[in-house]
Amino acid sequence: MTNLDIAQKAVLREITDVAKNAGLSTSDYEPLGHFKAKLMQDAVTRLSAKKKGKLVLVTAISPTPAGEGKTTVTVGLAQGLCSIGKNAISATREPALGPIFGVKGGACGGGYSQVLPMEDINLFFTGDFPAITSAHNLLSALLDAQLQHGNDLEIDTRGDLWPRTMDMNDRSLRQIVIGLGGRNNGLVREDGFVITPASEVMAILCLATSLSDLKERLGSIVVAHNKKKQPVFARDLKAHGAMAALMATAIRPNLVQTMEGGPAFVHGGPFGNIAHGCSSIISTKCALGLADYAITEGGFGSDLGAEKFLNIVCPRLGYGPDAIVLVATIRALEHHGKGDLAVGFGNLQQHLRHLQSYGPPVIVAINRRAEDCLEDHQALIKMCDGIGVVAVTCDPWGGGGNGCETLAERVVEMTATKSTFAPLYKTEDTAEQKLLTLVQKVYGGASVEISDKARKNLEWLRKNGFGDLPVCVAKTQYSLSDDPALLNAPEGFALHIREVRLSAGAGFLVAICGEIMLMPGLGKEPTAFVIDVDDRGKITGLF
Repeated sequence: MTNLDIAQKAVLREITDVAKNAGLSTSDYEPLGHFKAKLMQDAVTRLSAKKKGKLVLVTAISPTPAGEGKTTVTVGLAQGLCSIGKNAISATREPALGPIFGVKGGACGGGYSQVLPMEDINLFFTGDFPAITSAHNLLSALLDAQLQHGNDLEIDTRGDLWPRTMDMNDRSLRQIVIGLGGRNNGLVREDGFVITPASEVMAILCLATSLSDLKERLGSIVVAHNKKKQPVFARDLKAHGAMAALMATAIRPNLVQTMEGGPAFVHGGPFGNIAHGCSSIISTKCALGLADYAITEGGFGSDLGAEKFLNIVCPRLGYGPDAIVLVATIRALEHHGKGDLAVGFGNLQQHLRHLQSYGPPVIVAINRRAEDCLEDHQALIKMCDGIGVVAVTCDPWGGGGNGCETLAERVVEMTATKSTFAPLYKTEDTAEQKLLTLVQKVYGGASVEISDKARKNLEWLRKNGFGDLPVCVAKTQYSLSDDPALLNAPEGFALHIREVRLSAGAGFLVAICGEIMLMPGLGKEPTAFVIDVDDRGKITGLF
C-alpha cells in the first residue's frame, strides 16, 4: 500500500479528543472541522512560557532524491515514546505545494508513521502558506506603489528590490520584466519570484516568538536601497501592520494527530536547502510546554536544516536539544559508496563529527526499508559501535510506534542526563569566519571562495550594521559540498559563494552557493501528472 492508501484507511479521532488527551482545554484551541485545530493566542503565550519537556532534534545524512524518511522517523519516534508510556508530541513543518506537485507527492511522513489528515496537510491545510504568500506580495505591491507615486523614499531602482513569491515550482518566473504596457502599469523594471518556502516572510513566521515580535520583524525587512545606498525597510512603506494582520491566524500552531491518534503540531515550512529548514519556534515551545518530549526535525541533512536549527534557531530558543537523532538508510549509504556500504559510511561519519561538536548526545537511527537485509543493518550497527556511537534499527513505516520502541528507549536513556550545548560560531565572528567554520566543521571542506558580487554584498552589510548576523547557507542537499555530484564525504573542496542576501527581519544572512535556485522548476514528468480527485472528492496520487 502507498502512504495515501494507509492514511485513508486510518480511523481519525475527533480533534477535540486529541486536544483533551494532550492536556488542552476547549478554550485553548479553535477547531477547524473535525480533525484540525489552531491553538488560541492565549494558549500559545501560556505554553511558550512553560518548558516542561525535553527537546529531541531529528536530522539525516545526505539524502538521495527520494529522501531517507526523516519525517517518518520523527513521527514514529513520537509514537514510539507514547508506546513505552511517555508523553510525546512531534513538531514538524507544513509541506509546500511546489515539491508536492513536482517531485515529492506528499510530505507527512510515511506508512504507519504519518501526521493526519494527510490530504489536507499536503494541500492548502489551514491557509498558512496562502497568508504568508499574500503578506509577501502585499509588500511587493506597496513597493511598486511607492515607485509609481513619486518615490518619496528615493529608492534606487537599479539595485536589488524585494521580489514576489508563489508556492509553486515555476522556473519561468525566476527573472521577469514588469510594468509593460504604459505608465499606468507601473515602472518598467526587472523583477522575479522566489518560492514561498524561500520567502523571508516564511522565515520570520518560523522565528517569531509572538505576534508583536512578528510585526517588528516584518517591519525590519529590507526591501531596497535608497540613492545613498542606505537600507529601505518595510516599515518605511508602512507595510508591517497590514502584513501582520494577514498573518495573525497563521502564526498560531496547527494541531493535528499522528497515525496512532497522538497529538502533533504541523506549522511553518521553510526549505532546508534554500532557507533555514525548521518548524516554528512557537510550535516547538508549545510542544515543550505540553509534553515530556518534543520531537522536531531539521530539513534535509545535518549540514542544512540541523546546522541552521543549532546555530540560528537554538540561540533564539535559549537552549539546545537534549539529544540528536541522525537518520540513515542502507540505500543512501550504498548510494554514497557507489554500492559499498563501508565506503558510504564516510558520509555518516562526517555528519556525526559535525553533530558531536555541539554537546548533546547523538544516536543513529537506521530507518529500515522493505528491501534491506538484516546483515547490512548489523554491519552498520557494528561500524557505529566501532567509533563509539549508538545505532539502532527502527521501522516507523511498517511498524509505527511499535517499530520505534527501541529507538525511543535509547532516546529516553540519552536524555536522562543533562547535556551541554554551544553553537559552532560566535556572534562577533565575521561572515567570512562563520562561513569558513561551516565549511570546515560541518561540510568537511577546506576553504571558501567568495565572488566579487558577494564581497560587495558583504561590504554593504558591514557598513550598514548587519555584518554580525548568523549565516544561512543555501546549497544543494545532495552533497556536503555545493556540487551535487560530489557524493560521500569529499575533502579539500571550496564552498563557492556567488551572492549574499540580507534577511534582516529573520535575522540572518543568506549565502547562495553553486547553482542553487530560490525558485525550483518542474521536471518532464512531475507528480502533478498522477494527482487527481474523483466525483466524491477522494484524492488520489499523493504518496
